Amino acid sequence: MIKIYHVPRTRSIRVIWTCEELGLAYELIPVDFSLEYRSSPEWRALNPVGKVPVMIDDDFALFESGAMVQYLLDRYGEGRLQPAAGTPEHAIYLQWSWFAEATFARPLGEIVNHRRSLPEDQQSSVAIAEMQDRAQLCVEALDKAVADHDYVLGNEFSAADIMLGYSLMLAQRFLSEPLPPHAAAYFERLAARPGYVVATADI
Repeated sequence: MIKIYHVPRTRSIRVIWTCEELGLAYELIPVDFSLEYRSSPEWRALNPVGKVPVMIDDDFALFESGAMVQYLLDRYGEGRLQPAAGTPEHAIYLQWSWFAEATFARPLGEIVNHRRSLPEDQQSSVAIAEMQDRAQLCVEALDKAVADHDYVLGNEFSAADIMLGYSLMLAQRFLSEPLPPHAAAYFERLAARPGYVVATADI
């Protein structure tokens, strides 16, 4: 049984969504998101930096959401939700999957961390504005990428869209500007998928 250690609004959404798209059975395990618990030896034994999510499949554990998504595809996907490995199409799939986390989600996460770690009177509007600008560039790149088709790889949904969908969800919360037209329509398509609806039901 796949176990997903989950907190609403966190990257465990990606893992739940992937399981739903693949029709995989899983168990959700709620996590105490307090700093005290996430700093505890119990939680650090599962995630050494105290973050969420964690996924356990039998006796195998992972603590990075992108790795979890790829593991599920490679072990259980039977070719679904990704192009064939070793092809240019798969390389583009990986590009957008990694872009979603390493480039797009990073400045959005820095906004969250900045606000969480500092009292309001010590928060830097300059730092937050810089992170918003960096994330806005990512939104604009994605807007161009989906201008002529439904999903980031064309007209077929893939796990790269799962990775990007979570980052777009964050962008809607933390950017001052609305999503541009193509990106907004793209996110509407993603949010209408039953897997997304289940994965975000508790937010």
